[in-house]
Amino acid sequence: MDTYKRAYRKLGNQGLFDSEDRASKLISLGNPLGRLAETVDFEMFRETLEAGLYRERVTKAGAKPYDYVLMFKILVLQRMYNLSDEQAEYQMVDRTSFRDFLGLASGDRVPDARTIWAFKEQLTVKALHDKLFADFDRFLREKNLIMSQGVIIDGSFVEIPRQRNTREENKAIKEGRGNELWNAEEDDTEEDRKKKANKRSHKDTDARWTKKGGQKYYGYKNHAKVDARSKLIKKAVTTSAEQHDSVPAKLLIDNDDRGQELNADSAYVGKKVKGVMRKYQMKGRVIKRSVRGKKLSKKQETVNRRNSKTRVRVEHVFGYCELNLHGMFSRVIGFARNAARNTLTNLVYNVCRYEQIVRLGMN
Repeated sequence: MDTYKRAYRKLGNQGLFDSEDRASKLISLGNPLGRLAETVDFEMFRETLEAGLYRERVTKAGAKPYDYVLMFKILVLQRMYNLSDEQAEYQMVDRTSFRDFLGLASGDRVPDARTIWAFKEQLTVKALHDKLFADFDRFLREKNLIMSQGVIIDGSFVEIPRQRNTREENKAIKEGRGNELWNAEEDDTEEDRKKKANKRSHKDTDARWTKKGGQKYYGYKNHAKVDARSKLIKKAVTTSAEQHDSVPAKLLIDNDDRGQELNADSAYVGKKVKGVMRKYQMKGRVIKRSVRGKKLSKKQETVNRRNSKTRVRVEHVFGYCELNLHGMFSRVIGFARNAARNTLTNLVYNVCRYEQIVRLGMN
């Protein structure tokens, strides 16, 4: 019989420098939140947040609001890790790296899910997402990271849960009469009223169906203009899914792009985009496509291959937004909320891209 007594390392030791040691260990393991906190000063957003959200307290009664920069950083975490409001609350309690990123001490209470939801609603109602995006854009320009040596435009689908409506309901939604659906009527019982109200709250009457490459999509589109050199998003527009990519081109391109190269895929071939390029004296680098009965020449194929090397960089941007930020599927309802969500996704992408540029010494 084996009488050897197995010994294990003693656990549960506590020391004075545990938090410092843990932080150092996380950094050595490649803690992305630690790198982000060191690289980006989120205080740059305070002025916009407080100017748009702060309300003078009439009395001293009641709980004070959480710091607005803290709340905004929670939204950044939600986009980075694809967290619901409930999961964001749980992870802030559970994860040390989250608390360190937010600057929360062990005794600090974290905002609950309802507080996070209310803060997001305030940002949407006050239309602050675009202002916050502009704040960081100014910061990037001060760092000379917007090269202005060419732009790329493209659009990507942002799908939402597909809805099961009747043909009559879909027809009304397509005709812009979605607000007339699922309304309570005078002879409805209280139970019917509650059912209709609940159903209406889950219906997105702003989203649209479209088909591309034989595949159906339902939701919205995130159209972005990307700096060709730095791969930073300069501007973005949200539309419903059925809008053709070339339609928002006149909204994306502005005087800031005058004289630059415009890179885009073959969806942007047409009079609308050509008119925009003439207006701003841009050099067209749009991928040409063959039409029925007329193939591309060898020279055109060569030019396409050359232009594709630049145009494909926009796919890196959307790939990061989809795989890392989970930004190409949304569960929020309505155009305003989805537009705000897309803008936040684009902003968080720029923040992460800036950290990458600094870390890799690409500036």
